Amino acid sequence: MRAPEAPAPRSQVTRKDVARYAGVSTAVVSYVVNGGPKKVAPGTEAKVQDAIRILGYRPNAAARALKLGSSETFGLVLPDNSNPFFSLLAHAVEDAAAERGFALLLTNSDGNLAKERRHVRNLAARQVDGVVLASVLFEPDLADLEAAEIPSVLLNHGSESPGFNSVGVDLAAGARLAVEHLIGHGHTNIALAMGTNSGNDFDRREQGWLEALEDAGLSEGQIVRGAFTREGGYAAGLRFLASANRPTAIFASSDMQAIGILRAIHEAGLTVPGDIALASFDGSAEAEFSWPPLTTVEQPVRDMAEAAVAALIGARRGEQPEHRTFPTVLRVRQSCGCAGPAA
Repeated sequence: MRAPEAPAPRSQVTRKDVARYAGVSTAVVSYVVNGGPKKVAPGTEAKVQDAIRILGYRPNAAARALKLGSSETFGLVLPDNSNPFFSLLAHAVEDAAAERGFALLLTNSDGNLAKERRHVRNLAARQVDGVVLASVLFEPDLADLEAAEIPSVLLNHGSESPGFNSVGVDLAAGARLAVEHLIGHGHTNIALAMGTNSGNDFDRREQGWLEALEDAGLSEGQIVRGAFTREGGYAAGLRFLASANRPTAIFASSDMQAIGILRAIHEAGLTVPGDIALASFDGSAEAEFSWPPLTTVEQPVRDMAEAAVAALIGARRGEQPEHRTFPTVLRVRQSCGCAGPAA
């Protein structure tokens, strides 16, 4: 018995073509493509999959979205996808979404509020099923998503925003861990390289730095504010090095800033931690592979991403919004003055 002939080339292969080639009904093809709702015998499923492969059938995503009332897509807005921490975060969100059958649209705001708002409007217009927003503001404007009845979750968000889902860590507690560790090495002149945000909002990492110094009876150290980038850290490092009261230790509010500070210190012919000890915040892979490796406050990226996607799924089911706070971990390496990485 001859196998059915493939149809002549055409603009688009339909589900009927697949059904005819496999010798099954269109309903069976639908069950195979959608993974249900009814089970299909393994042999029949194999015939349908062969037909799909041979004919080059591609399901119509628009038609499926219309039928299901869902695009099966989430949007993600990041402030800087070139930052290794946010790259890691995006990867984790994509994995968490994929496990639940959702694709991810990634956008980058470049730390620009106008660009962030434009991305949010575009995602709302595309009728995505939810938006994960790592905003440049602590209290972003979500009116476009609310008007479109699209659930959202604020990611990498350090405080509760009543009425909205949010996920983050206790920034102040994490900063305290790092600064107290530097104090434990005997440092009394500890500076802060503090990243800035578009709203000029007070960052709780600064609060944690202040609290640790105050509890130890130490005077407030120098603060240099700049971008959460390598360039911002480099500029801060130059200013610290030019100070008449040069700090013996620096806490940087991001790993990228710390990388920039490392360069400034090395260029000055000084050593880390011999001349200046250094600790940072985020826990990116780059912190582990800098020289010396950075002691850093690690955020639980996978847990945060899972919680963000679960919050979107919950919102679609009508669950009440909540703020999820995760603990940080201090990853001790050589930049603080310790001999090696902690076990």
